[in-house]
Amino acid sequence: MRSFLFVPADDPRKLAKAAQSAAHALVLDLEDAVLPERKAAARTLLAEWAAPGDAAARLWVRINEPDSAAQLEDLAAVTPLRPVGVVLPKIRGPEDIGVVSHYLDMAETIHGIPRGSIKIIAVCTETPSAVLRAHELAQFRCPRLAGLMWGGEDLSSALGADDPRTADGGWRPMYQHARNQCLLTARALDVLAIDTVYVDVKNAEGCRRTALEARADGFDAKIAIHPDQAVIINEAFTPTAEQRDRAQRIVEAFAAGRGAVLFEGRMLDIPHLKAARRLLQS
Repeated sequence: MRSFLFVPADDPRKLAKAAQSAAHALVLDLEDAVLPERKAAARTLLAEWAAPGDAAARLWVRINEPDSAAQLEDLAAVTPLRPVGVVLPKIRGPEDIGVVSHYLDMAETIHGIPRGSIKIIAVCTETPSAVLRAHELAQFRCPRLAGLMWGGEDLSSALGADDPRTADGGWRPMYQHARNQCLLTARALDVLAIDTVYVDVKNAEGCRRTALEARADGFDAKIAIHPDQAVIINEAFTPTAEQRDRAQRIVEAFAAGRGAVLFEGRMLDIPHLKAARRLLQS
């Protein structure tokens, strides 16, 4: 999966457009994109929308934050729909993932769904506690955990800070640190590392640039908030034919069993071989 398209679950027009998009995952949002008085209606619309078919097979749902009554209501409504998984926002530490996993154990059992079927992606940088406790999350093991996302807006709000981005669109040091923590923790856990959204939906080149940067840094995927962004993200995270050819030649250069080889005038060793194999598998 390379692109995660977030869509308000209470907007039929946007849901219809999302179903036709190229996004690899559709994240129907019951949290921040839906006003409190609209959450019940959003759950109803989500249930009506999640019919069998291609779109339903890509279905993820962002549920509400830990310790909220809305989160339990979300899980009760969403579990019978058998989504691929849920996106868990605003975690404070690994225990919040563990609690939702236990809730899903019970909900799956009630509905006759094999335990562990519904996965979890956690947004791991939206609270100061989560950023400070990244080392604890890196040691946490939960079979349901499929990935980690990061985002700067909620953290900025929690800090009482201004715009997390600089005038040129880059991230301020605090948020770059949070981004790095997300990536490192995902790699420690061997789960998907998902880069945050590019908010200027009309700036295709900016979206492409940040997607390419995320891929170069080691992220596996990126969030989209418009169907057009999903197309750009998919392309940016797909290795080119030239890159695949070079990776294949690196693998072949190591075929003789040597631990270091001379390739295009440079000495390469085992980490380069591993990187080439990973690219070929992507």
